[in-house]
Amino acid sequence: MSETTENLHQLPLGDWHRALGARMVPFAGYEMPVQYEGVMAEHIWTRTEAGLFDVSHMGQLQLIGEGAADALERITPGNLSALAAGKIRYTLLLAEDGGILDDLMVTNTGEHLYLVVNGATKHDDIVYMRGQLPDHLTLTHLQDLALLALQGPKAAAALARLDIQPLQADWPKPTDLYFMEAGPFLWNDIPLGISRSGYTGEDGFEISVPAEHAVALVTALTEMEEVRPIGLGARDSLRLEAGLPLYGHDMDADILPVEADLNFALSKARREEANFAGAERVLAQYPDKADKRRVGLFVDGRQPIRDGAAVVDAAGATIGNVTSGGFSPTLQRPIAMAYVPMELSATGTAITVEQRGKAIACTVADMPFVPHHYHRKSKP
Repeated sequence: MSETTENLHQLPLGDWHRALGARMVPFAGYEMPVQYEGVMAEHIWTRTEAGLFDVSHMGQLQLIGEGAADALERITPGNLSALAAGKIRYTLLLAEDGGILDDLMVTNTGEHLYLVVNGATKHDDIVYMRGQLPDHLTLTHLQDLALLALQGPKAAAALARLDIQPLQADWPKPTDLYFMEAGPFLWNDIPLGISRSGYTGEDGFEISVPAEHAVALVTALTEMEEVRPIGLGARDSLRLEAGLPLYGHDMDADILPVEADLNFALSKARREEANFAGAERVLAQYPDKADKRRVGLFVDGRQPIRDGAAVVDAAGATIGNVTSGGFSPTLQRPIAMAYVPMELSATGTAITVEQRGKAIACTVADMPFVPHHYHRKSKP
């Protein structure tokens, strides 16, 4: 929050947010809406209706060239070469020592790879990837696109009323996609990239749209009774309830995947190949040999604990740290994420957190705190 208004980038929808009375704050180098009517109300609306988030600060990248997936696997532990057209995979961008430089979504469009990376790290990510990838591959920052996230149990019904059509006749409509599927679409002759994904734990969609058409799209969506614009504040509380880590808080270059409780991102095929950046160091911790692990915490009482609070032992010595925390509107209690010694990471373990000189009792809790409601394909 140290950025000044003068050096902040503006979102394509910046004026639209201000016209709706959004409170704008610095975030990831941009001036972004933190709330409209209030974090609690916006959080609950997204859990029960459909919330529309502007996430245009995220980096949208295109990677083109023969062997792009194989090359990207050199610096990620995801099985990208096996990713079918129209499918999405969550993976991690790893440094040479295995530290997490970012987390990202990778989509195989059938013609190229489409990547979504975090807004605060996108420029560093681009520099790193260009230095690591072969010269014949072309990595393009798609700066002329906006990115929206429509999230909540009524998101699909709202999107269906826009009469969005698949770009290819044999492709499903957006509301026929399942979780972690994507495709190219047209709305009023405007090209859209739509994925069934998001970072709230709810069913929903992320929509990539040319920036010059973003106002038309958000206007059409928010004219629907069930759709309201939602700010960064509720986005953070929703992802915390969903147990989803935020880069720069719950993981960074000093954290390894197992420590971050992201074992699922280390695919079996890639573990066997062991040829990704930092593989030896990363796999030495797999599956449970790290010294510490990210866990969820239920916090006693009503006072939330915040990023930076210390996890302490019986003698008051620091043995871990809280990385995210806040009040859960759904559960009506404080929750948090923290790094604790591996031997204290089991569900139900008593943990003490010290904040502003006060000892607060916590208990290790399963994540997600609130069940996910992704639209998954039923298993036969």
